[in-house]
Amino acid sequence: MTHYIKSSLLILCVTLVVNLTSCKEEKVIEPIKVDFKKEGELTLFKGTTDTIIKVFNIEIAKTDYDIQTGLMYRDSMKDNQGMLFVFNDVRERSFYMKNTRIPLDLIFFDHNKRIVSFQENAKPMDESSLPSNTPAQFVLEVNAGTAQKLLLDVGDKMDYFEYKLVE
Repeated sequence: MTHYIKSSLLILCVTLVVNLTSCKEEKVIEPIKVDFKKEGELTLFKGTTDTIIKVFNIEIAKTDYDIQTGLMYRDSMKDNQGMLFVFNDVRERSFYMKNTRIPLDLIFFDHNKRIVSFQENAKPMDESSLPSNTPAQFVLEVNAGTAQKLLLDVGDKMDYFEYKLVE
């Protein structure tokens, strides 16, 4: 009987040790990292003089997935980079900063590609609404402070071209 009890205790102890150590295993989850992919260029022009203000390398968000994810999971963006959201219709737009790690300026454009409004210095990870407050068809996201640094005004305009892949 004693041998049976010792064996049972040994099995119980081994089972406990295995269970306890397996509970302590920690899985390391790597944060998502997304790199910039140049898909085109966007030029900003002064509305009154047509002089070039700045040229940006841009990623273009057209698909539902691209529009929903935007600049999420980015740790930084160069001053000459941005993301242009291209919509098929003209209406009031609203964005938020969920999972967006860098502060941004949002510049809203109408169907004529003229600036109609701004949301400046949007806070990272903030889910508050950032509305256009007027109908817009395009939205450019750039680093926070860019709109002020470039002295952008309502009425300034943009033009862009998208790279086409040759197969």
